[in-house]
Amino acid sequence: MERYKVMRQLGDGTYGSVWKAINNDTNEVVAIKKMKRKFYSWDECMNLREVKSLRKLNHPNIVKLKEVIRENDELFFVFEYMEYNLYQLIKDKDKPFSEAKVRNWAFQILQALEYMHKHGYFHRDLKPENLLVTKDVIKVADFGLAREVRSCPPYTDYVSTRWYRAPEVLLQSPTYCAAIDVWAVGAIMAELFTLRPLFPGASEVDEIYRICAVIGSPSHHTWSDGMKLAASLNFQFPQLSSTHLSQLIPNASPEAIDLISSMCVWDPTKRPTASQALQHPFFQVHKRVPLPTPGCELVQPKSFIPTVIKANSMANKEFEGHAGLKRGNALWTKQGNSIPYANGKARPAVNRPSITPVGPPLTLGRGSATPAVKPTMAALPTRCVHVPHS
Repeated sequence: MERYKVMRQLGDGTYGSVWKAINNDTNEVVAIKKMKRKFYSWDECMNLREVKSLRKLNHPNIVKLKEVIRENDELFFVFEYMEYNLYQLIKDKDKPFSEAKVRNWAFQILQALEYMHKHGYFHRDLKPENLLVTKDVIKVADFGLAREVRSCPPYTDYVSTRWYRAPEVLLQSPTYCAAIDVWAVGAIMAELFTLRPLFPGASEVDEIYRICAVIGSPSHHTWSDGMKLAASLNFQFPQLSSTHLSQLIPNASPEAIDLISSMCVWDPTKRPTASQALQHPFFQVHKRVPLPTPGCELVQPKSFIPTVIKANSMANKEFEGHAGLKRGNALWTKQGNSIPYANGKARPAVNRPSITPVGPPLTLGRGSATPAVKPTMAALPTRCVHVPHS
């Protein structure tokens, strides 16, 4: 870790804290995640979900893990550095994002999901805090809850932040799948249009109520498996009619409303896959030409050109070839460039799950070049509370 100079803390979570740092050799700015628990062998490190997934996933819209370092039984992940996360941009925004911006970001997120799902992983914790932004590029981050599609159920019932949690997870289904990521993208897209969460439940029960209030209550006809899950929990859905999303998101086009509506349906088998969502008319604006009005010239719409960056290929053997390095050396090195977490005051009177913004002065442990980290928040089973700066 002596190769890195720690600059400031970016955020703190249940499993680790994130610090902005600079590589003394290259002057490259990076983000270093320091895990809170101790690791006494490389095998422990290699078995972490975040390491296992990121070693296999190399995509321009997935944050790059540059190094894994174990030093004095402490584990550090060195990531490329990104300027913001989506939560920071949402809370600092006065007016909703343009549809072109939402389209560009949604396209990139879905490209990352398509790649991830095809390579056998689903994320399980998509939320604005875990979507990192630099200029026009957005990347999926924080794979601590990532799961292999072919792994054996039952799965953990507590995954993802409540506001973006799919109903099958809320009802403790033991066999949920990659469709939970698609639900989260739909909820995030709606929030980008309005700057407000689509389903801001204060508890799991309230979350289901808020979902019912938007998309209507399920039935045996629309989601028979969900009705069985609810019955097994002795839970009764509130009987509510749906509210058309165009009333809640008046600034969104019919195509955007249709895409969000298709992603946020009760039955996960009826949601589009990431690949199918990328083919939705919402992303085909260059193919639509508005009809001319009498006496007016035909105006050609602007083409949608998604932000695309080229990925560097990396073989798994590059990762595995370093597994025997001695303590203090890099387990894995590869090219890349960022990762920050929420850093700033939270929305007023809102309990926002996940990373807590912090801004204390940096202190270093005695005789160490690594930060002496102390947890700055209490992690509850179902949510965490953002603490704004004073």
